[in-house]
Amino acid sequence: MTDLPIAFILIGCFSALLVILSVLPLTERTHWLIRVWDFPRLQLAALGLLLLVTSAHWLPVTSPFTWLLVAIQVACCAWQLWWIFPYTPLGERTVERYNRKRDEKAVEEHLRILIVNVFEHNRNAVGLVRMINRIRPDIIVAVETDEWWEQQLTDIEDDLPHVVRVPQNNLYGMMVYSVWPLANVSVENLVQDKVPSVHADVQMPGGREIHLHCVHPVPPGPRDNDKSKPRDRALLKVAERAANEPGPVIVTGDLNDVAWSPTTREFLSTSKLLDPRMGRGFFNTFHAKLPLLRWPLDHLFHSEHFMLVKMRRLPKFGSDRFPLLIELALKKE
Repeated sequence: MTDLPIAFILIGCFSALLVILSVLPLTERTHWLIRVWDFPRLQLAALGLLLLVTSAHWLPVTSPFTWLLVAIQVACCAWQLWWIFPYTPLGERTVERYNRKRDEKAVEEHLRILIVNVFEHNRNAVGLVRMINRIRPDIIVAVETDEWWEQQLTDIEDDLPHVVRVPQNNLYGMMVYSVWPLANVSVENLVQDKVPSVHADVQMPGGREIHLHCVHPVPPGPRDNDKSKPRDRALLKVAERAANEPGPVIVTGDLNDVAWSPTTREFLSTSKLLDPRMGRGFFNTFHAKLPLLRWPLDHLFHSEHFMLVKMRRLPKFGSDRFPLLIELALKKE
């Protein structure tokens, strides 16, 4: 019984911390110290569950303080799970799965898109090139590419000859490779200088064009932007553009934001695009080297013109990100 006061204090302190971290994002403040808690909702839900188990084991059932703590923990767990639930296998799937027997005649073309943050200081280009040669993507969006990475990836241009090169040594370089021709190509700094996005129309063999937007906004953090406003503005600019474009649209890249954040939800609402992750899983791409701290930062959103063939997180190759491979089927008009 002498340990009970210590247990009350420790569990009470951690429960109070859980409440604070759950409530902070509700303030809608844009400072990174607040917005960062949009990311680890699964981890915070796990902390709440751990506190529940600890309370059941160490605290007396007869104490009203025990029941207060349990109520707080349950509420925090439920709140965190509410945000991430749409991205679990129990959530509603907003993108139809391609079925070869049923849909083959209704589909015009397949696209295999690889999204990869190479991590600028990573030097395992051989590992990435081998992966590319094995999976044979039709489009590659590679970010954090500097001049060294530009040179290392020249071999893949035999198979992907249409290239947009924006190498930079500030962690925001971008390279886009395509099997098909790219028209109306533009490289734009949406909000901040030297933070490029690539916009192009992919010319498909059947004559249709796909509006492709590749983005990599700056995340909120102590090293870059103190606030999330530049990232949010960049994403919403792309969302507004996508909403006004006729025909098939794809927005992809390293968004430096999680799938369940308020910004991403607003992006989907504004753009009218779909997230193939919904109802299928998290497909966490960051952090490749820290298994307990992982969340989805690399994304692909698309218009209703597509069905999902497959979505797969690929093995790590030295970057702090896992590559993400998504295959879509373009419906016939």
